[in-house]
Amino acid sequence: MPGDGRGDTRGSIHRIRQEPCGLRRGARATYGFLTQIPVLGRFLQRAWSRYRNLAQPFQGSRDYWEKRYRSGSTSGAGSYGEHATFKAEFLNKFVVKHEIRTVLEWGCGDGNQLSLAEYDTYIGVDVSPTALAICRQMFAGDLSKTFFLDEGNDSAQLLATLNADLALSLDVIYHLVEDHVFELYMARLFDSARRYVVIFSTNEDRTTVPHVRHRHFQTWITRNRPDWKLAGVHRSPRGCELPCDSELVADFYVYKLRAPLTG
Repeated sequence: MPGDGRGDTRGSIHRIRQEPCGLRRGARATYGFLTQIPVLGRFLQRAWSRYRNLAQPFQGSRDYWEKRYRSGSTSGAGSYGEHATFKAEFLNKFVVKHEIRTVLEWGCGDGNQLSLAEYDTYIGVDVSPTALAICRQMFAGDLSKTFFLDEGNDSAQLLATLNADLALSLDVIYHLVEDHVFELYMARLFDSARRYVVIFSTNEDRTTVPHVRHRHFQTWITRNRPDWKLAGVHRSPRGCELPCDSELVADFYVYKLRAPLTG
């Protein structure tokens, strides 16, 4: 995959997948609307998640998310309704306060969360060709946004060149069930950030459903990226429990690159 061509990358996505049919687009829109309704939305999200887990045996995180989007489902309740609003308000204020010009998100999903963002320049990466096709259609003509497909080893060299003032991870870490996938993801997240890393996730070790594995990710950062310090934690409001586990709440963790020693 060429490393300098937005058009080349877009072409590779469109060759992989045709645009979703009208029925799937309508189902996605209806589901997205219903999940924003208090109580009912949370119930529907959990019920659909349980049904999907029973209907399709889990075969890995990459396979899971591609099948999920291809079936017409969304990024989940965390990217819609009150959850999405809370995240957008925090992030939009953050980029203004810290004069962030470029944002790189590892795991952009279906783009609904992004639709609330106010970034000067945005780069989105995802493992799902279907999700990226949805994003490209949603933001067609918006030259401030670029999307890249994570194709594993085939795209490793290209992805290693991506960087931004802020590297962003929203509701991704606890979906990385494989250890090697988690390790690579965390390394890319921090290595691509020039100034800040913002993570929205749980921060404890627990396994619930097959496609979810909560991790105490701060342990990894302490061991592997000591040049980054925790600058702050922004707690989620009550009522924003995770759809996949009502006992857990994800929060914002802000990391800042330590200033180099002088003298």
